[in-house]
Amino acid sequence: MDILLIGGLWLTGSAWDEVLPPLRALGHRPVPLTLPGQGDGSSSATLDDQVAAVLAAVDAAAAPPLVVGHSAACTLAWLAADARPDRVAKVALIGGFPSADGQRYADFFETKDGVLPFPGWAPFEGPDAADLDEQARSRIASAAVPVPAGVTKAVVRYTDGRRFDVPVLVVCPEFTPAQARQAIAEGDAPELASAKHVEFVDIDSGHWPMTSRPAALARLLAEAAAD
Repeated sequence: MDILLIGGLWLTGSAWDEVLPPLRALGHRPVPLTLPGQGDGSSSATLDDQVAAVLAAVDAAAAPPLVVGHSAACTLAWLAADARPDRVAKVALIGGFPSADGQRYADFFETKDGVLPFPGWAPFEGPDAADLDEQARSRIASAAVPVPAGVTKAVVRYTDGRRFDVPVLVVCPEFTPAQARQAIAEGDAPELASAKHVEFVDIDSGHWPMTSRPAALARLLAEAAAD
């Protein structure tokens, strides 16, 4: 199966480099995406541009793919399910939940000169980054690409209720499946509260398992694709 891999804020397609070989060895075709404004040289990209890039990859797949979103890009993966409910086989969400309709995409940090730069590691101290050594932190930070404000501040809109029929796997890195279920029950993820087929799986990692636990993450995604 084609497995589309969408990294969160500041990440290019290279963030998945260590996940690709084990996914291929397990019989799948991983497709890491470099999004407009996150590695293609554009500083004026919009959320619509990023959605269009994801949909182009969905449409190019030989069969309905597994669409994987990490962190903020969980919303991109869910927007793909909304736009192509008959073409997305399943959505996997790593370390995040889709934004609700009417919310901004990822207005978490202050932008500067029209972009959102990587804010350093201080906001992520604790469970998010506890499993990253200095070498891994340096590698992520040095490869981080400032994200255009036209992406982060865009308002998310959904249009097709058939998205709720698309199966969802919530991969829980810095939080547990129990905590994810509680967050959904408390209204923190209304899109998932309405989804009809949601499963949860734990992975013993921080927020960037593609860096700290690539083989384990590949196994989870391969199992999701097989299902």
